[in-house]
Amino acid sequence: MKLNREDTQQIGELAGSLGITTRTLRLYEQLGLIDPPRRTEGGIRFYDKEDIRRIKFVLKVKELGLSLKQMQELAEIYRQTKMPDTIMPRLIEILDGHLEAIRRKIRKLSSLERDIQGFRKRIAEYYDIPR
Repeated sequence: MKLNREDTQQIGELAGSLGITTRTLRLYEQLGLIDPPRRTEGGIRFYDKEDIRRIKFVLKVKELGLSLKQMQELAEIYRQTKMPDTIMPRLIEILDGHLEAIRRKIRKLSSLERDIQGFRKRIAEYYDIPR
């Protein structure tokens, strides 16, 4: 199979452009986060624009802190329909839950910060340690 260089990228080239390793791309394939890419007759993986868009989506939801299980769920929804729009309602649900979990953590950390500041202040005052 002859590659159109404008529309495809080989695995090393793509990994470099995305700032990830070829191992990461292979792992995403193995975990079912992306479909196996097409290959040349020599077995070289190559990715088209749709593959690249999907990989960027996986990288974005990973960056947002979604779990591997959540990412696999979204990949399965996509695989069943092949329509990106079908995963968006579920993605919104997941993001809403993730936001609430983050807000709970922020509240806990804010409380912890106040506790630490108060404890520190009491120690500094008791032992007459300058600020």
